[in-house]
Amino acid sequence: MASFWLTSVLSALSLGALQASAFDNSRSDNLAVYWGQNSYGATHSDTANFQKTLSTYCQDDSIDAIPIAFLNVFFGAGGVPSIDLSNICSTADDPVFSGTNMPDCSFLASDIQFCQSKGKIVTISLGGATGAASFTSDDQASAFGDTIWNTFLGGSSSIRPFGGAVLDGIDLDIEGGSTAHFAAFVNRIRTLASGASKKYYVTAAPQCPFPDAYLSTVLNAVGFDAVYVQFYNNYCGLTNANNPNDWDFDLWDNWAKNTAVNKNVKIYIGAPASSTAAGSGYVDASTLANIALQTRSQYSSFGGVMLWDASQAYANGRFDAAIKNAIRQGGSTPTSSKPITVSTSSHSTSTTPPTSTSHSTTATPTTTVKSGSCAGVSAWVANVAYNGGDTVVYNGHLWTAKWWSYGDTPGGAAGDWTDLGACTSFAAAVPTAHVAAKHATVASVPTAA
Repeated sequence: MASFWLTSVLSALSLGALQASAFDNSRSDNLAVYWGQNSYGATHSDTANFQKTLSTYCQDDSIDAIPIAFLNVFFGAGGVPSIDLSNICSTADDPVFSGTNMPDCSFLASDIQFCQSKGKIVTISLGGATGAASFTSDDQASAFGDTIWNTFLGGSSSIRPFGGAVLDGIDLDIEGGSTAHFAAFVNRIRTLASGASKKYYVTAAPQCPFPDAYLSTVLNAVGFDAVYVQFYNNYCGLTNANNPNDWDFDLWDNWAKNTAVNKNVKIYIGAPASSTAAGSGYVDASTLANIALQTRSQYSSFGGVMLWDASQAYANGRFDAAIKNAIRQGGSTPTSSKPITVSTSSHSTSTTPPTSTSHSTTATPTTTVKSGSCAGVSAWVANVAYNGGDTVVYNGHLWTAKWWSYGDTPGGAAGDWTDLGACTSFAAAVPTAHVAAKHATVASVPTAA
């Protein structure tokens, strides 16, 4: 009898654990955390804290949304896109689908499904600073929508990098090139999703200067569910949250209410998860929590916080959990916390968004790289071709390409890279794909025979 009772209790507990609350986009305490680029590993050599497989970050209820970063090549070998997930799955370390440069990451299917069973959404993020991301026509963009639908979402294809896992939507992190025709791409995704049995989400990650230099056109043209504004690497970053001339969440709130196609779009405060996750804009957990709580009390469009990235958050004392616990709401009552004073900005709140502000539109990192200085340098990725002289950050060191290189790891047997030494100041580095200016040239890659 006792054994039967114990078995029943354990079964009930197990069932309860699986029945996690579904993701609710209307809430104002969601936490989105990017995963895929091993940002910590780019700036450090202690492998114990390198990015772990996806399910590691879904063991508790801290994180609500996980954009997988990045699909950074739209039209690769065979006309098929390519993804790079750093130390987890890439063209350098994993088999690719025949005739393509798309790595087979199907071993991640169970991780994705586990995270989804915990009530989290998992999306695919397109772009990044080294992304070869652009379209030449609406027809091409719409056709690419079919490709993404069939490759990652609710469609079917012989090329499914995550196997049977069905992702929950797309995220646009376009930080270069042109966003012409992107509206046609998003509209095609929306059309395909309209008859689906599950909800699909469309998000974007613009930089904080308003309007964003790359995404403003598509943001104004189609409906988004959430916008993860990068309040770092720019003058309008979190370190200037007390300066009404710089901090511009009010402009994003005004856009959400008066310009956005979806007037229920949620605006997130995007933040670095540690001092080594971005070039500027990092604030400690207490300060970020207070800024978030104050912003939520002022702006109804506030949806939560976005962090870059999971590896940095976990290595930084579970920065993600600290932020989630601070902004968590039970029902409609916010968790009590005394916020810092954040001045209400004096920006215009007219229904017509400004075409310019009194600020520069981007904070451009230095282009002069000195030995050991990693300021403004992106992390090495396996599916991008580099020309001689290009610089990257890898395992905490600065490297420069000796000649054209594709898929050859810095420090590897091919000898394509020169080690310029350890980064002297990680706080000044921009080792992730979230960087305003690109230094690596996305060179053409020979098409597979």
